[in-house]
Amino acid sequence: MSVPAPRRTLPGPPARRPDAQHRARRVTVALAALGLVAATAAAAPPAPAAPTGCGDLVRGQLCLSGPVGADGTYTATYRRDEPDGPDGPDEIIVRLGYQRRNDRITAFPGWFGTRRTQGGAVGLSGRVEMLRDECIRGVMERAQTIYVTKWSCS
Repeated sequence: MSVPAPRRTLPGPPARRPDAQHRARRVTVALAALGLVAATAAAAPPAPAAPTGCGDLVRGQLCLSGPVGADGTYTATYRRDEPDGPDGPDEIIVRLGYQRRNDRITAFPGWFGTRRTQGGAVGLSGRVEMLRDECIRGVMERAQTIYVTKWSCS
């Protein structure tokens, strides 16, 4: 009985497990995604502040929101508790704005404008330049009476 001669094969790269290459690709993609998320979080601006202050009035609520202690857009809003009177809508005209102060001085009010409520609510916005050490509050004028929110400081 004769034994067949061994087969000769061409030398080639060592056999790889297909699983290892797939795992390396997953790790690379995961690290790239993690780096992208970290870079985005580091470059993103800070989240806007929650409402800076509200004041409860006899028939409604006056609020001011914006990035306290920084330049930015601030919004003053007024919402009436009972916008409808017995004879229909009871809309009023109000002037909305803000007032700033620091340790030395309280500034005169700055106004965003005058507008009539619609459905018992109104809101006006504007850009306010503020220093880091200043506080701010919302201001509303109606029929020569001034209403204010609480002071908000950073």
